[in-house]
Amino acid sequence: MVETRHIYTVSEITRDIKVVLENTFREVWVEGEVSNFKVATSGHFYFTIKDEASVLAAAMFIRANREVKFKIEDGLKVICFGRIEVYSPRGQYQLIVEKIEPEGVGAQQLAFEQLKARLLKEGLFAPEHKKPLPLMPFRLGIVTSSAGAAVRDILQILKKGAPCVDVLIRSVRVQGEGAWREIAEAIEDFNKYSRQANEGEGGIPHFAGKEVDVIIICRGGGSLEDLWSFNEEAVARAVYNSRIPTISAVGHQINVTLSDLVADVFVETPSAAAKVIVDKKNALLAQIDTYKYRLNSSLSTFIADLRHGLVALRHMLKSPLDRLLEKQQLLDELVNALNSNAAHFLNMLKEKFKSLIEKLETLSPLSILSRGYSLTMLMPDGAIIREADKLKPGDSVKTILAKGSFLSSVREVNEDAS
Repeated sequence: MVETRHIYTVSEITRDIKVVLENTFREVWVEGEVSNFKVATSGHFYFTIKDEASVLAAAMFIRANREVKFKIEDGLKVICFGRIEVYSPRGQYQLIVEKIEPEGVGAQQLAFEQLKARLLKEGLFAPEHKKPLPLMPFRLGIVTSSAGAAVRDILQILKKGAPCVDVLIRSVRVQGEGAWREIAEAIEDFNKYSRQANEGEGGIPHFAGKEVDVIIICRGGGSLEDLWSFNEEAVARAVYNSRIPTISAVGHQINVTLSDLVADVFVETPSAAAKVIVDKKNALLAQIDTYKYRLNSSLSTFIADLRHGLVALRHMLKSPLDRLLEKQQLLDELVNALNSNAAHFLNMLKEKFKSLIEKLETLSPLSILSRGYSLTMLMPDGAIIREADKLKPGDSVKTILAKGSFLSSVREVNEDAS
């Protein structure tokens, strides 16, 4: 008996295997470690999943991988959901991945940690990038849902504690698909436009582009999924690039979003953000009161000094009549002094003249004559005779005595003293 054999072509055996595998493994969960991860130009992901003993090829097409929040990389342990298919051109079976999750941690949490680490490395959380809030924000921009409780809490606190603040609201969705895009655009809009604000329904002013001093990004608490829009990279970068100082108030104490970490000021609740503004107002008023007290004190001291100076000037200044009388008195004193000095001077002259007269009288010939001496003169010229040899017999001489005089004629001349 001749044995018959069924000989398969490669395509036939591949087709049969494909039918068996694809019908047997329509929905499977596979865990393993990612290896040889690549992204094709088409956007599809190609990688392998391996454990200690085996390797399984995997592919995740762009329609599925665009929903992946975290970064897939070699060495990451994952759990994949999909189906087994056979890639006929190579006769190779592979896992077509529809969903992928990191093993041991949620996909969103892993995505959060990965993005946080990258932004930290870029310096988006650096303290030196934080901008100080203005001394007093008079125009406040709020990015939140106008229908949420967060904005109502802020408005109530500001109305009571800082009614001078002008509030502009840019209403956005704070969760759900595409909410992150609205939040990022709202932050950018506040940085772009400078028009006037219009008042919306219920007395709530809605954004119309007026320049603001501070932007508050806020919403109430929620799960990680609810707050995920504030963890998107586009929102974090919009906050980082804002030239207007930002306050992030997303969720409660247990929630810390990337917008919290990037913002210039981070508070735990929207109410706390409003209190920051109120505290700024109170601090400014306290500072103004201090300056007012110092100014009043300085002015009081200055006025007192002026008053004392005026009193002193008033004592120093006199009327023209008083000044004239004062000058007259001074003139009288000067005249008296002049008269006194003149009299004293005359007395001195008199005494000096008297002394001179006495000296002259002492030296006067008359005084000599009164002591018994006489004065003889040759006549007729009246020359005083001091020596006998100046005479000759027959000369006529005149002799003057202390009292009277007489004329005589020279009979004999003796030149000797005897």
